[in-house]
Amino acid sequence: MIKRLLLGCLLALSGWSAWALSPELANRIAAGESDDRVAALQQALAAGDASLGPFLRALQDGRVRVKAGQALVIDAGGTAPADAEEPMLNNRMRREIDAALAGLDLLSTDRGTRAKALATLRDDADAAKLPLFEKALAAETDAGLRGQLNALVAGAKLSSADAAQRKAAALELAGSADPATRALLLEKLGAESDTAAKAAMQQAVNDIGDRLAWGERAQLLFSGLSLGSVLLLVALGLAITYGLMGVINMAHGELLMVGAYATYMVQQAFRAWLPAAFDYYLWLALPASFIVAALVGAAMERTVIRWLYGRPLETLLATWGISLVLMQAVRTLFGAQNVAVENPAWLSGGWALLPNLTLPYNRLAILAFAALVLVGMALLLSRTRLGLMVRGVTQNRRMAACVGVNTARVDTMAFALGSGIAGLAGCALSQIGNVGPDLGQSYIVDAFMVVVLGGVGQLAGTVYAGLGLGVLSKLLEGWQGAVLAKIALLLLLVLVIQKKPQGLFALKGRSVE
Repeated sequence: MIKRLLLGCLLALSGWSAWALSPELANRIAAGESDDRVAALQQALAAGDASLGPFLRALQDGRVRVKAGQALVIDAGGTAPADAEEPMLNNRMRREIDAALAGLDLLSTDRGTRAKALATLRDDADAAKLPLFEKALAAETDAGLRGQLNALVAGAKLSSADAAQRKAAALELAGSADPATRALLLEKLGAESDTAAKAAMQQAVNDIGDRLAWGERAQLLFSGLSLGSVLLLVALGLAITYGLMGVINMAHGELLMVGAYATYMVQQAFRAWLPAAFDYYLWLALPASFIVAALVGAAMERTVIRWLYGRPLETLLATWGISLVLMQAVRTLFGAQNVAVENPAWLSGGWALLPNLTLPYNRLAILAFAALVLVGMALLLSRTRLGLMVRGVTQNRRMAACVGVNTARVDTMAFALGSGIAGLAGCALSQIGNVGPDLGQSYIVDAFMVVVLGGVGQLAGTVYAGLGLGVLSKLLEGWQGAVLAKIALLLLLVLVIQKKPQGLFALKGRSVE
């Protein structure tokens, strides 16, 4: 049965209970000039009655008709009277209706609905909606949403006709740290005519700007530490193959790539066979990336590099050729395009400390992971038999061989260890960027810079150089851009090597005359 619902008889005909929207007000919202319709909508909204919502949704859906100065609501699937007119909705009215519906959602019993409404209304702090905002604030029980509502109420007061109320709102907003609040104050400041209110707004703008500046500084510092942790992970493997073994491994970047693609393969396996456990694929990808990269590194050492120890130019050329072979192999197996590696759910999102300071979970995880790898590597080299043999072979190969150390085996194990750590770095990099055949090329130069600057064979120097170059790079990028920052870092490295040829943390020893 098709019903034509006349708003004057809604209680009897529609089945909707307790309508507060009068027929006259409904007609003003549905028909007339835009200014009059918006004013009528604001008047109805100020009452905050839930009965306004169904009418506005019917208006959005095209189920409202106007006939003889009265608004009619047509049931879904019904037909309108032939002589009734359909209200016109221009862009302004559509925006006002969307904002009004969001305002009504502030009174919802569902927290998610209220949070979504606040996100919609944060840039629409209209003084006409102030009664509704205050009503929602009085009913709000969630502490987080109350803070947002307080800011919304203060923002609405900035549009008030009362200068004293605008001043009080500016003083209240001065404690905010939200860039959107500062932008709103700046917008109102340009049109403010009252001296006292204008001074309060200017002070609020300055206070919020100072607070945001600290957030920007903290964001820059975190970005530098994040980049530094990535460089540290990349350089740790190189600290063994180059720093301890003296091999200029130009294929180190491709070992990162191997680790990243091993992570991709584990992800695909989980997606195909264990989709319910997809969020845990990274726990298997970590050892897989280490083992695969270590095996590739061991094969490189046993087939090519073992014949080139003590000949740095030949190792450079040979490993450069190996890097080309590895890149072409990946292009053949996986294609030249990048592959997608997804973050697990627990690494998605970030920790919002301030409105302009969010620490991504994947970056925080890499910081912690780099610290764990560093500690593990230091303990392995200083507290295990393998570490003792590596250090012995590095310092005096002939003497180590004389006391029974299988130097060839130690070389292979040490090179595999450095390669495996590069694979772990590739696994970590897959969580923050694209994975493709050229992945390693972006980091190989920076990794050598870290090892050379920190001091060959010095783990502590690698740590300081990695984190220092990361922070300094971000500082210079903010000042002069990425290209000039890279040039400046290279010049700095040249100057340091001129003064300290063995790096910032040179190995201590005695000279023999």
